[in-house]
Amino acid sequence: MSKVIIQECKDYSPDDVIDKINSGIEKLGGWDIFVKKGNVVLLKVNLIGPKTSDSAAITHSEFVRAITKILINRGCTVWIGDSSGGAIAGISPTAQGLKVSGYERVAKEEGAIIKNFDREGVIEIEPKGKYKEKMYLAKPLFDADVVINLPKLKTHSANIYTGAVKNVFGCVLGLRKAMYHKIAPTKDDFGEIIVDIHEGVKFDLHIMDGIISMQGEGPTAGDVYEANKILISTDPLALDTVAVNMLGMTVEDIPILNAARKRNLGQYNLDKIEIDGDYNTIPHLKNYKLPKNSKNKRRMSTKSVVKVIDFFKTRPAINLKKCKKCNMCVESCPLNAIDTDSKKIDYNKCIECMCCHELCIHKAVELKRDNILAGIIARLSR
Repeated sequence: MSKVIIQECKDYSPDDVIDKINSGIEKLGGWDIFVKKGNVVLLKVNLIGPKTSDSAAITHSEFVRAITKILINRGCTVWIGDSSGGAIAGISPTAQGLKVSGYERVAKEEGAIIKNFDREGVIEIEPKGKYKEKMYLAKPLFDADVVINLPKLKTHSANIYTGAVKNVFGCVLGLRKAMYHKIAPTKDDFGEIIVDIHEGVKFDLHIMDGIISMQGEGPTAGDVYEANKILISTDPLALDTVAVNMLGMTVEDIPILNAARKRNLGQYNLDKIEIDGDYNTIPHLKNYKLPKNSKNKRRMSTKSVVKVIDFFKTRPAINLKKCKKCNMCVESCPLNAIDTDSKKIDYNKCIECMCCHELCIHKAVELKRDNILAGIIARLSR
């Protein structure tokens, strides 16, 4: 049996959130099972882009504050980290997102440490699924003693729903996210990539922010829905199984979760999932708007998305006129793809992780579009 805790929480008052999370964790055996004094704990948030917390597009900063307080009071060092989306647009707005979201402010006020995944280097893992492309994931995931996944409860116009299982896609750095959309062009295949990440990283706990949720055409363009829920589990698939049932769907309706089911990522049978906390049965969220795509049961290919990715494809290039030869780009490259003397980038080695771009204080590492027309369109749309 997997256990999912459902707590009712009306707002983001830190004391209320702390109380609800602590009482939920007690139902799972208590914090001592998960963290010890002196542990480094990484909070992997959902930072899809430079969005404010009240947009319901990201894990709310006050939700992160509450968990940070709990962990610091237990003698832990807390890291807050993610890598934003934005690959199709040719940018990786993680640094801006960390500010706009309120995470940097929370970290400063509570004594936590921000981890911009796009600046931290990578660890190579070997996928266990059908896609054998080498996978490079953010190094803090492996440096931390404990990793806690903090997904947001929301819909997704392409994937119908995004939660605990899908939130780990932010473990892939920078522009490399676009590559996975290309090699796994269907929703079902993309689910295989997500499961590979789960199997490559040990996530100790999943705590979902569903106090305010996003309904409709999420993950960024939907409407705010006051769901007033916090979901907690050690099993990401069980948590999402319960969450989608709250929305009136099943695992089989969500291609990514269906892939996770087939790969035995966790429990999906409701008869084998224990509900605890403020509820002993799954509550229904009334009048919750699903994305228009939710009624389409066909597993549509995302070839059109792939064409957009190819059209707007960018990659880092060093502007020698701006370069001060400090070699920060050379030293920060995890694959040693940058020549020390010429500053030329070996694109056969480059994984587009953005470390060089993020760490160059002279702004000499620029993102160049392969397609000249795409560059013109991008400039005109600003």
